[in-house]
Amino acid sequence: MAALRWLTPRRRSATARSVLAGEASAEAARKSAQSAQDASAPDTGADVEFPVHGDDRAAAFFDLDNTVMQGAAIFHFGRGLYKRKFFETRDLARFAWQQAYFRLAGLEDPEHMQDARDSALSIVKGHRVSELKSIGEEIYDEYMAERIWPGTRALAQAHLDAGQKVWLVTAAPVEIAQVIARRLGLTGALGTVAESIGGVYTGKLVGEPLHGPAKAEAVRALATAECLDLTRCAAYSDSHNDIPMLSLVGHPYAINPDSKLRKHARELEWRLRDYRTGRKAAKVGIPAAAGVGAVAGGTAAAIALHRRRR
Repeated sequence: MAALRWLTPRRRSATARSVLAGEASAEAARKSAQSAQDASAPDTGADVEFPVHGDDRAAAFFDLDNTVMQGAAIFHFGRGLYKRKFFETRDLARFAWQQAYFRLAGLEDPEHMQDARDSALSIVKGHRVSELKSIGEEIYDEYMAERIWPGTRALAQAHLDAGQKVWLVTAAPVEIAQVIARRLGLTGALGTVAESIGGVYTGKLVGEPLHGPAKAEAVRALATAECLDLTRCAAYSDSHNDIPMLSLVGHPYAINPDSKLRKHARELEWRLRDYRTGRKAAKVGIPAAAGVGAVAGGTAAAIALHRRRR
């Protein structure tokens, strides 16, 4: 991983940090997928036009928040941590306010982004990776399982049934993303990778949150490692922030799209799906996961740092 030589974020460009975040996330995803066990998924009866069966050089990449799951995974995770007394009421109120700001304003405000990120990192600093993984399993059952969109789940299952790999690609912490992917029977997940040493979170990130261009870098890195042909792959997202990722593949889908992505998709004649009933598409802007996507990191961060130090 040549990009790991750039691990001095304050002195490197945003592009370099995006590459680093993407490659670190891709490494985490591949390691997780090696030991993942596929689970059976219910048939929702949704209308699926794609994929091509038997194409082992194709795969599918799904955004998580508002694409696979209603709302932001990190917000639900935060609720679970609050329930377990990881932080106080005022912190929960701040997270809720940040969630509302990101969703309603639809703006990538650097000050709010940094505040949310720092808050999340401070909460988990000093906690063990194994502890957060175990809690993530419980929180999935408590808050997340019932928020999976059946229509999107059917699209993912169609790729699996065709013999293709399916990956979540999200700014949420990689451990949370891996829990969700495993519970849905997917291949694995690419997510934000935080630094851990000796299995303990340091409060720092490896690269940047897996958001926007960093998602595209992660998909590109994983496709290279897996010998995939991106022109035969599919990607799914609700947000205009994921246009770089969607533009990489030959089969982009706009799922529950925000207004900017809907306009872009129509101009380029991308496929659209909207599983929300009786309401307009919400102004999502940057999902909360990108702002607080540093809650967890994990083994891949330690591996990356170890290789960098050698």
